[in-house]
Amino acid sequence: MTKMAAPIAKSWKLFARHKYYLLSGLKNVNPGLYPRHASSGSSEWGFLYLLNQRGVLEDILPESGQLSLSRLLHSGAQTVYCGFDPTADSLHIGNLLPVIALMHFRNAGHNVVAVIGEATAQIGDPCGKPVERDRLSVGTMKENARGVRNCLQRLFIHHELCFSSEHQKLGSVAVLNNASWYRGWSAVSFLSEVGRHFRMGALLSRHGVQSRLKSAEGLNLTEFTYQLLQAYDFYHLHQHQDCRIQVGGADQLGNIASGQEFIHKMTGQDVYGLTVPLVASFAGDKLGKTAGNALWLDRERTSPFELFQYFLRQPDSCVERYLRLFTFLSLEEVGHVMEEQKQDPGKRSAQRQLAEEVTRLVHGEDGVESARRCTDALYHGSLEALQEMSDVELQELFREVPVCELVLEPRFTVLDVCRKAGAVPDGPRGSRMVKEGAVWLNHCRVDCAEQLISQDNHILANGLTLLRVGKRNFYILKWLTS
Repeated sequence: MTKMAAPIAKSWKLFARHKYYLLSGLKNVNPGLYPRHASSGSSEWGFLYLLNQRGVLEDILPESGQLSLSRLLHSGAQTVYCGFDPTADSLHIGNLLPVIALMHFRNAGHNVVAVIGEATAQIGDPCGKPVERDRLSVGTMKENARGVRNCLQRLFIHHELCFSSEHQKLGSVAVLNNASWYRGWSAVSFLSEVGRHFRMGALLSRHGVQSRLKSAEGLNLTEFTYQLLQAYDFYHLHQHQDCRIQVGGADQLGNIASGQEFIHKMTGQDVYGLTVPLVASFAGDKLGKTAGNALWLDRERTSPFELFQYFLRQPDSCVERYLRLFTFLSLEEVGHVMEEQKQDPGKRSAQRQLAEEVTRLVHGEDGVESARRCTDALYHGSLEALQEMSDVELQELFREVPVCELVLEPRFTVLDVCRKAGAVPDGPRGSRMVKEGAVWLNHCRVDCAEQLISQDNHILANGLTLLRVGKRNFYILKWLTS
């Protein structure tokens, strides 16, 4: 019978008599580890303990694996992997924590592999899903795989540029696609050579399988075989990358266990699984595509401003946990940030720090600056920020807002502009709306319908004008040269 993973918080007591192994995760690592982010106690307590203190780890598989895993980490650089099925053309915020876990390993000098599951996504993971996933075409899957690859590469680049020092020796990073090692398999050969090593009792006992079997939807055979393919992924990486550690979300525990058992049967070697908690909103809802509240990690889907604002709006009850989970600030720095927050809660300094750190990781320094400009322009009425914004940023800020291209003609009035943009109706009612103060140009109220539009007074240096009618109706005017 499979040994279940041990909840981290309960099992760390085991280490009280074995401090040597708590130390081992960081003993051979450059003393500059996490130059601005490391816990002051990291060298004393060890790498796994540090991750546990941050809340990044939820379970370790097998339950007796903490000591042996610490020894393994102490013995030299290891290879750690996590898989990401391309069910969309971008990762979302629910995928970010497993990526951050890989980055922590990389900071500690270990090598990391991110696997794009183009093959496994065609099967569909049933874990945590009440119904079968929608089937995607091969072409869509390949497009999604390209998008996810680009997303992963951006994240690792931003991590290296923004969150590591030039003196820090990072582990290597590789992004692979599991479709590459399934091309030579037929269904018959896979079942003959791989399937025979799995036992139905163990496969049926997995929580994800049991949940679906008890549901009205049930579980089809294709979905049931998903854990075989994820297990084989782990085995393939073990054979070709010397990978002995898999990271996944808490809902992946059963799939990881299948891989661990398969590798042990095939090689006799021990491998390990680590799970990270599933991210939930402050209302307790899981963040993700299926839940319908995904924050995407691609600018075309979720802008830096939108991502920034989401974390800026987190309640005080969540912010400290999120600082530990989603940033590379040291635990000591997190403590200082929260102390500052207590001194003046109204400034929301902790939320701002959280928003900046996450946006920096996802979108880089340019993304943080863009989010600040959009925030100043929208919420602080900053004309300077508005003038510095590109038309792309304006469209991100005011998603689904109409963009109207105009040529500045002689004796062009405020009313003319409003009508060409479709912002006010024709006839006397449109003129009356302007006179009643319902129209704003670049945050300035305009109440004269016949006022002439001028380059100096109404068109920003970036060739744009922001038109607002009422409280919520925005229009972007893009001025063309005649």
